[in-house]
Amino acid sequence: MSATTTIRLNDDLKARVTAAAERLGTTAHNFILEAVAEKAEQEERRAEFEAIATERLARVSQTGETVSWADMRDWLERRSAGEAPARPQPKRRAG
Repeated sequence: MSATTTIRLNDDLKARVTAAAERLGTTAHNFILEAVAEKAEQEERRAEFEAIATERLARVSQTGETVSWADMRDWLERRSAGEAPARPQPKRRAG
């Protein structure tokens, strides 16, 4: 099912959308639909990222356990080099 929504574009933006759509070999309508879908997906990903970050911060605050940047960087560098190092283990923060 689809619904109709009216948007008003100023002349400059309408010309830009039309030109971009032509360059991509599509219609202005399809270009706008894809742009709205991309923006919605971007916001959904941002919200998911924020939820994960909030949950992890709560866990760190509750347990006091974190992985130091030095340990994480070493792990990332070794993985980038093709090694399979063990994941760094969280440690209780001092203080």
